[in-house]
Amino acid sequence: MRRLRQLAERTPPGRDRYVDLLRALAIALVVLGHWGVTVIGYEHGRPSGHSALPDLPWAWPLTWVAQVMPVFFLVGGYANAASLAARRGRGGTASGWLVDRSARLVRPTTALLLVLAAGAAVATARGAEPAQVRTVVWFATIPLWFLVAYFVVVALTPPMYALHRRLGLAVPVALAGLVALGDLGRLLGPAALADGNYLFAWLAVHQLGFAWYDARSPELPRRRRLPLDRRAGATLLTVGLAALVLLTTVGPYPVAMLHVPGERLDNAAPPSLALLAAATGQLGLILLLRRPAGRRLRRSDPWQAVIAVNAVVLTVFLWHLTAAILLVGLLDALGVLPTPPVGSAAWWAWRIPWLLALAVVLAALVAVFGPIEARTRRPPGPTGPQGSHGSTPAAAPGGRAGTPGRTSTALAVAGYAALVTGLLLNSLAPKTAPEPLGLPAPALVAYLAGAGLLRLLRSGWGSRG
Repeated sequence: MRRLRQLAERTPPGRDRYVDLLRALAIALVVLGHWGVTVIGYEHGRPSGHSALPDLPWAWPLTWVAQVMPVFFLVGGYANAASLAARRGRGGTASGWLVDRSARLVRPTTALLLVLAAGAAVATARGAEPAQVRTVVWFATIPLWFLVAYFVVVALTPPMYALHRRLGLAVPVALAGLVALGDLGRLLGPAALADGNYLFAWLAVHQLGFAWYDARSPELPRRRRLPLDRRAGATLLTVGLAALVLLTTVGPYPVAMLHVPGERLDNAAPPSLALLAAATGQLGLILLLRRPAGRRLRRSDPWQAVIAVNAVVLTVFLWHLTAAILLVGLLDALGVLPTPPVGSAAWWAWRIPWLLALAVVLAALVAVFGPIEARTRRPPGPTGPQGSHGSTPAAAPGGRAGTPGRTSTALAVAGYAALVTGLLLNSLAPKTAPEPLGLPAPALVAYLAGAGLLRLLRSGWGSRG
C-alpha cells in the first residue's frame, strides 16, 4: 500500500488517468464475462465448458457493452501513439520503440505458454491422452486470440500513425469501408474476403486512439483530433446505437456481439460492421463519462486501485481461464463440481460462489506470475508508465536507440512476425488435436524464436549492424 501511495503521489497533473481506468475496467469485464457465462457440464465422463449465451437470448443486447475488445484497441492506440511520440521526441527510432514495446506483452505471454507446455508434458508423461491435454490447453489459451491482432497493430503503429498525421480521421472511415466490403463477402461470397476484417476493424479502432491522443494538442488540424466534449459523446452514442439497432433488426447481423453457435454471422470473428457500430456507441459513452470519472480519479484511493490493476493487467487477462480450469479440476477431483442446468435457480445461485472461488484462484496465480509483468513497467512519470500511455526508457548510446535503422527494423518485424505466427498456429490448431505439449510444436518454436529475437534486440545485440 505504501508503494501504491508513492506511485499515486508521483503521478503528474497532466496525465490522463481515465485511459488507465478504461484498461482496468475492460479487463475486469472480460474476466467477469467469461466466468459468468460459463456453463460447466460433463462430456464423455470429463468436465467440459461452454457459453450460456445460446440459452439466454434476452442477454444478447447486454453484449453491446460487455464486448469490450474495442476499448482495448482504443486505449492501445492512445498508449502507442503517446509512447512512440515520446520516443521520437528523444531522438529514438521506430524500430527501437517496437523492440522495447514488445517487452510488456512478450514476457507475461511467454510465462503462460511455458507453464502450460510444461504442465501438458507432465500430464502426458503420466498417461493423459494427448487430445485431452490439447483441449485443456486450447481453452486456457483462448485469450491469445486477442494478442494475435494486438501484436499486429503494435507492429503497424509507426506507419499507421504516420498515415494518421497525414489523413487523420479519414483513415478509420476508410478502414470501416473495408470491413463493410468484407461483410459483403461473408453474405454474398467469397467468404474469404472477410478475413481482412480481423485487421481492418481493429486498426480502425486503434486509429481512433491516435486521434484521442492528438486531441491534447489543439494546434493540430481538426482532422487529426477526436472531439472530446459531451456533445461529441452524445452524437457518437446516438449514431452508434441507431446504426446497431438497424444493422441487427433490418440488417443481417445477429444481436449478440459475442459468438453464439447457430447464428448466420459472428460479429466478433471476424469483426463486423455491427461491431464497429457498437464500438462507436461505446466511444460516445466513454466520452460522456470522461469528465466525472476524471474528477473521481483525482482522489488517491481510486487512483491507487487503478495503478494496482494496471501493474498486472495482462497477467490477469492471460491467466483467468487457467484459473477456471484449475478450479473445475479441483472440484471434480473432490466430487463436488456443480453442474446445474443453464438458467435454473441453482445455476444462478451458483454464480456468486463460483465467481468468488475463481477470484481466489486467480489472485494466487497473479501473486506468482504478476511480478513478471510488473518488472516491465515504470511508475507514473511525466509521460506515464511503460505499458500504459507513456514512454519507454531511453537507450544508451550504441544500444537500442542507436541500432541501425534498416537492419533493426527488419529484425524487429521478423520478431513480431514470428510471435504472431506462433500464436496464430496455436489458435487455428484443432482443440482435440493430439499434442503432447498441449501446443503445436511449430507454434511453440515460432513464438519462442520471435520472443528470443526481440529479447536479444532489447539487450543491444545487433546494434552495430
